[in-house]
Amino acid sequence: MIAILAASFVGLLVALLGTPLFIKFLVHRNYGQFVRQDGPTAHFTKRGTPTMGGVVIIGATLVGVAAAAVVSGRLPSVSALLVLLLMSGLGVVGFLDDFTKIMKQRSLGLSARAKILGQGLVGITFAVLALQFPNDNFRTPASTRISFLRDTNVDLAFAGATVGLILFVVWANFLITAWSNAVNLTDGLDGLATGISLVVFGAYVLVCLWQSNQWCQNLSTAGPACYEVRDPQDLALVAGAIMGSCVGFLWWNASPAKIFMGDTGSLALGGALAGISILSRTEILAAIIGGLFVIIVLSDVIQIGFFKMTGRRVFKMAPLHHHFELSGWGEVTIVIRFWLVGGMFAALGTGIFYAEWVAS
Repeated sequence: MIAILAASFVGLLVALLGTPLFIKFLVHRNYGQFVRQDGPTAHFTKRGTPTMGGVVIIGATLVGVAAAAVVSGRLPSVSALLVLLLMSGLGVVGFLDDFTKIMKQRSLGLSARAKILGQGLVGITFAVLALQFPNDNFRTPASTRISFLRDTNVDLAFAGATVGLILFVVWANFLITAWSNAVNLTDGLDGLATGISLVVFGAYVLVCLWQSNQWCQNLSTAGPACYEVRDPQDLALVAGAIMGSCVGFLWWNASPAKIFMGDTGSLALGGALAGISILSRTEILAAIIGGLFVIIVLSDVIQIGFFKMTGRRVFKMAPLHHHFELSGWGEVTIVIRFWLVGGMFAALGTGIFYAEWVAS
């Protein structure tokens, strides 16, 4: 528990103190945000605001985890390293996207093909490694079973190990791409994605801590409803470091934002959420805990699909937060109300997780 608190506090402190230094660097280099021309006109005033703030979130998270290793006197587990690898790898893809926007002075960065290729390369590497490194009890970081609150009976390896590996890689990459793009779509208003992310990762601190307390490999506390997760305590530690980093970054990202996280941050945070959900065996539960992200993605899918079928729009603009902007809601009002909805989803998911254990 002390290590988790250390990771969270150090992540917060590094992000809080490091963000203004990074802002000065970006301003000196004239690395500012470019705004899409078809977006809300109120966003034109944000043109030139420093972006790529995700560098700070990733860096603060890594320093937080390192500090926890010093406090605890042990190195991070394979599970923790895999989540950090996924987070950092997608952060690099996002950084290239942000840097391309700046260099070409446009609101579009990497091509869709290049972006998907980058996400796929990182995702495949994570998925393959996640089924390696069994511990003394033959538990690998990930499982080929699809999970909800824990592993279900749906096993992707039903036709053999090779087929199972391939199907798991496909499933894991679907989750990684979906979550990274979900956070990316949500990052459209000052502080929105950052605030929702800190709530979601805060919920995962609680989930993984409970898994650690009811860990099947801890014979002194394990009960009949124990959890077959390889490294739950370290997953809680990583989630805590990310949560702290988001809190520190939000201080500068809240309206009026002094810096944006950019694709560097949104892809990294989405990847980290996907990685923790896969390794904690809560892949479907994550869709409840991160329910607001799901709703925002669905609003975009519905808008595009309905327009292609009928030539008409369901929303004034997608994603959903822009619809409310064009409906006359103030930006701060939208962000705070979405934070509240996101918090309710996180509380609901955490409650369902605990209720299942009690019922078991």
